[in-house]
Amino acid sequence: MRNIDKRFDKVDVLKDVTFSVNAGEVHALLGVNGAGKSTLMKILAGDYIKDGGTIEIDGKNISIDSPSDAKRHGIGIVVQEVDTALFPTLSVAENLIIDDFNSGFKLSRLSWRAIRKQAETILSEMNISLDVNKPVAECSLSEKQMILIARAMAGNVRYLILDEPTAPLSENETETLFSLIERLREKGVGIIYISHRMPEIKTISDRFTVLRDGKLITTEETKDATIGQIIRQMLGKSLQNVKRQPKPISSNTLFEVKKLHVPDTGKEISLKVHEGEIVGIAGLVGAGKSETAKALFGAGGATGSWFLNGEERKIASPYDALKQGLCLVPEERRKEGIVTGHSVAHNLSLPSLKSFTKFGWLRLKKEKGFTKDKIAQLGIVTPSEESLLKNLSGGNQQKVAIGKWISPERNVFLFDEPTKGIDVNAKKEIFQLIDSLAGQGKGILYFTSETEELLLIADRILVIYDGEITASFTGTGAIRENIMQAATGGKISETNSSS
Repeated sequence: MRNIDKRFDKVDVLKDVTFSVNAGEVHALLGVNGAGKSTLMKILAGDYIKDGGTIEIDGKNISIDSPSDAKRHGIGIVVQEVDTALFPTLSVAENLIIDDFNSGFKLSRLSWRAIRKQAETILSEMNISLDVNKPVAECSLSEKQMILIARAMAGNVRYLILDEPTAPLSENETETLFSLIERLREKGVGIIYISHRMPEIKTISDRFTVLRDGKLITTEETKDATIGQIIRQMLGKSLQNVKRQPKPISSNTLFEVKKLHVPDTGKEISLKVHEGEIVGIAGLVGAGKSETAKALFGAGGATGSWFLNGEERKIASPYDALKQGLCLVPEERRKEGIVTGHSVAHNLSLPSLKSFTKFGWLRLKKEKGFTKDKIAQLGIVTPSEESLLKNLSGGNQQKVAIGKWISPERNVFLFDEPTKGIDVNAKKEIFQLIDSLAGQGKGILYFTSETEELLLIADRILVIYDGEITASFTGTGAIRENIMQAATGGKISETNSSS
């Protein structure tokens, strides 16, 4: 890919980027969120059309205007969300040969016996042991990835894009995937490997390319660079370590969990939050942040010991958590945090309905007075309290998602990616709102993949990697490079390990 340009709404997303991959090579494509990695690969896979530059295979210019063009040229992709690319109610065999139905397949040629035999041959050639009659819905994540890779190889793929392939996998499953990548390498397949996990990059890749702000920063031999050097290239020297001014933290532990088992990650964590403290939880996509946040809120069958103000409390469900003064502002606010088809007023009053009801009837006048005060307090921009929430901006929706929980009874706030999808000004207002909650003595857990945000708002930063808390930073140790190194699985020489 030579001198690739791409713009969205007059914003340059890729600027003169050149990237190459050789047959039988694993080439890692690296960069922080928003660097342009996914856009570049979507151009190669035919999902986006480039605005400038050329694509060549074997020195010859080719045109890729659609996914079918990419497939015809031997380019395949295994997306991060594997479930979106598979049909769960169909068998492994049917998923493996599904592309045949898009290329002039005739129903009269349909033979289930032949389909199963073809699928078994494909898997056998790749040394994958999998029952072709098994419904995909019953397959593990690693098996689903194997199916997608095998399906791509059945289409005679020469170049395969793997987007964060190990994010949802266990160590054993990751080893299985690496074994398959080695076999593909031996067959001469060129692999483009996107990952935030530095130990993996050092283990599996031959070369790496770093993008930053849509520009090519470097392409180097992996063996010649240290993890620290790669991270510095990803972050850029121009970025300064902006940090929150330290403040005195109360010695009173407000909230603590011990040996909390998170079912969705299979890992245990322990942590504590003091009165008025903002504890940041840093982690990359797939590190287990959201799963941990929900487990702390009593969801998904989590088990462990919860303590509030030093006293053990029973929390077996989100209902129990709410009764004990915990609240969760989830990452997917439109799906889980707000009711977009209802008014601002109804959303703000929803957790406090008992305060506005008498004999089962809602007292609208009292609710209206409450919500007007909330709107003014939170600075929510809305034509009226009766406006539908879906018509407000993302930042104002998030203010409602947070504001509905603010009450004297709520003392512990769990924020999961609270600034996702909102603009810079709205972020500043959300920060001010969270800071004001801490100023009232509330305990805050702030989960995010945005390191910059934690340096601006957190008093203490914990790092989560593969579902486990692996590092803790305060004071001079809380710098971007240390956090990123821990978040990608690297070792930190100096870390405040208290949690």
